[in-house]
Amino acid sequence: MTVCRQTTGRRGEHWAAQHLEALGWAIVERNWRCDEGELDIVALAPHEPGPPDLVVVEVKTRSGTGYGSPLEAITAAKARRLRRLAARWRREHPGIGAGLRLDAVGVVKAPGEAPRIAHVRGL
Repeated sequence: MTVCRQTTGRRGEHWAAQHLEALGWAIVERNWRCDEGELDIVALAPHEPGPPDLVVVEVKTRSGTGYGSPLEAITAAKARRLRRLAARWRREHPGIGAGLRLDAVGVVKAPGEAPRIAHVRGL
């Protein structure tokens, strides 16, 4: 991956984390890695009544929509892989949050514009 794409991705993850925190979510971990892959964001989403939900969030960032929405890059195979990684994270961190959900955040940041964020819950 080029430095420019890495920078774009990191910025997108930053904006996504800000978005989630503005919703009242607590970020538990960012860029968790294991031998099977990486999870962008692991967070706790408030859930009433009861304990917060554990949510794994995949973040996709683009500088425009010329190649479609960033969320279109999350294929069925990618979602299956993320579910496996989320289950592994859960096994390695027992007792954090209730339930387990996979969300996606797409960020489009065109030059000179504010980032546009799309949040899809429950992939």
